[in-house]
Amino acid sequence: MGDAMDLPVNQFKRRLAAGEEQLGFWTSLASPMVSEILGHSGIDWILIDCEHTPNELQDVFHHLRALKGCPASAIVRPSWNDMVEIKRLLDAGAQSLIVPYVNSAEQARAAVAATRYPPAGVRGVAGASRASNYGRIAGYLGAASDEIAVVVQIETRTAVEALDEIMAVAGIDGIFVGPSDLSASCGHIGNPDHPEVQAMIEAVPERARQAGVAAGILARSLDDARRCRALGYSFISVGSDQGLLMDGAAERIAALKA
Repeated sequence: MGDAMDLPVNQFKRRLAAGEEQLGFWTSLASPMVSEILGHSGIDWILIDCEHTPNELQDVFHHLRALKGCPASAIVRPSWNDMVEIKRLLDAGAQSLIVPYVNSAEQARAAVAATRYPPAGVRGVAGASRASNYGRIAGYLGAASDEIAVVVQIETRTAVEALDEIMAVAGIDGIFVGPSDLSASCGHIGNPDHPEVQAMIEAVPERARQAGVAAGILARSLDDARRCRALGYSFISVGSDQGLLMDGAAERIAALKA
């Protein structure tokens, strides 16, 4: 049926497995135009966030369309580890997910199951979704999971304690540390630099390396990104569209007023 009807290859998933460094950006402004601009900026991946932003399902469609053909890989974060929402995002064409607030192997298995068709999982079957090029990709139902990446967020003390069991779940491609929520769960809300939190963050990459799972993290600054890279994190969020806008505007105004 031609190359256009082939299942798209998930480069993000392959590079996770290879342990390659991938630098990414968070999109919070719910603007597909911003995603498209960032998608051609030289970064490796873009996170379309549905947990802490106004992005809804129809917005995700527009983001994915805007990023089609961009060098950067598109990743979607659902608002929750919910099989119905994950099903809808996958049908929209998402191939990589970062699932929030996964605290146990059981919850990790649920996240993976939501991305697999029966009997391997519980994903509902649609005959003509955008993911299958509206039914034009021959063999989509049998091959879809080969190109779906499942990353789970480690953002509580409980998750850190259960990390080895979580990483042992079949189908987990990576784990992603959220420093803000992690610090809050440890009783240090607003202070991810607390020594207890930093000790956890520093220990994760080696545990992930031993498990053969890629480790990622949300860096809070350029210096923090460099430090996370040195610690062994292989995929790192180095900023957000919202942060760029705020910092860039403030810097320019301050320079002129000075």
